[in-house]
Amino acid sequence: MPLVTETDASLDRKLLWASSGAVILGLLLMSVFGGLAYAGAAALLAIVLFTPIYLTGSSSQRAALFHRLIDRRDLAAMGAIYLLVIAFYRIAFVVINNNDLLLFLSFAVGLLIGVAGPIVYTVWMRKRSLASLGLSMTNLPRVAVVALIFAAVQFAITLWGYALPRQQDWITLLGMALMVGVFESIFFRGFIQGRLQASFGTAPAVFGSAILYGAYHVGYGMGLEEIVFLSGLGIVYALAYLTMENVLVMWPLLTPLGSLFAQLESGTLAGRLPWAALLGFADVIAVMATIIWLAHRHERKRHAVTVTQSPLVTTR
Repeated sequence: MPLVTETDASLDRKLLWASSGAVILGLLLMSVFGGLAYAGAAALLAIVLFTPIYLTGSSSQRAALFHRLIDRRDLAAMGAIYLLVIAFYRIAFVVINNNDLLLFLSFAVGLLIGVAGPIVYTVWMRKRSLASLGLSMTNLPRVAVVALIFAAVQFAITLWGYALPRQQDWITLLGMALMVGVFESIFFRGFIQGRLQASFGTAPAVFGSAILYGAYHVGYGMGLEEIVFLSGLGIVYALAYLTMENVLVMWPLLTPLGSLFAQLESGTLAGRLPWAALLGFADVIAVMATIIWLAHRHERKRHAVTVTQSPLVTTR
C-alpha cells in the first residue's frame, strides 16, 4: 500500500496510481526543465498529490501526512551516518581526486558506511526488520511492474538513441552506477526517508529526504545549480519509493539508469575507468550483499528465539 507510515496504514490504494502518475510526469519534466525550474516543478507535483489528502481525508490520513512522533535516536543516527558519507565522498572527489586508487577506496568506504550503518542500526541496535528499510521480497510481481514502468520512462528520455562512447567507458560507468544505486536506494529511501516518515509524516519525509539527497552531492564537489536540480529529482525518487516502499522499485533499474546518463553527460570519468574497475565495483556490491544476508540471518534467528519463548508454544 502506498504512502504508508509505521503508525498509519489507512491511505487509499488509489494513491498508488496517483503517485505513480506523478513520478512518470516528474521524470518526463526532466526533458523540459533544469535547475531551479525542475526542482519547483517536482515540488509542485508532490504538493498537488498531497493537498487533496490533507483537505478531504480523514483525521488518520492527515496524521499519516503530518505528525510529530520524533525518535531522537533515529535522527541522531541518520545525521551521523549522513555526515560520514559526505566526508568520505568529499575526501575522494575533492581532496584526493587525482589518485584513482585512493579515490576509489575513500568512495567505497563512504558507500559501505551508507549501507552497513543503517542496517546495523536498524536490525541489531533497534531490532527492526529489513523490510523497514525497504529490503523485502514480498509482493514482487507488482513491484517489478512498477519498477519496469518507471525505468522505461527514464530510459526513453535519457538513453534511448543516445550515442554511447566506447564499450569500456559506458560499461564501467554502468558498473559504478549499479554500485552507487544500492547505496542510494537503501540509505536515502529505506533509511532516511523511512525514518523521517516515522518521525514527521509522509509529506515532510518526501521533501526532507529530497533536500538531503541533493545536498549530499556536495561530496562530489557539485555546485548549487546541480544540487538544486538533484533535490527536485530526489522528490520524484521519493514518490517512486512511496508507491511500493521497496528498494527494488529504485534498483537495479531506475536510479542506475539516471546515474549512468548523468555520468555520460558530465564526461568527468570518461576514459578514467579501466576494465579492472568492474572488479572493484563487484567487490563493493558483494560486501553490501553480505551485510544484508547477515542481517537477514540475524533477523531469522531473533524471530526463532521469539517464537520459542512465546507462552503459546509448548514443548513435549
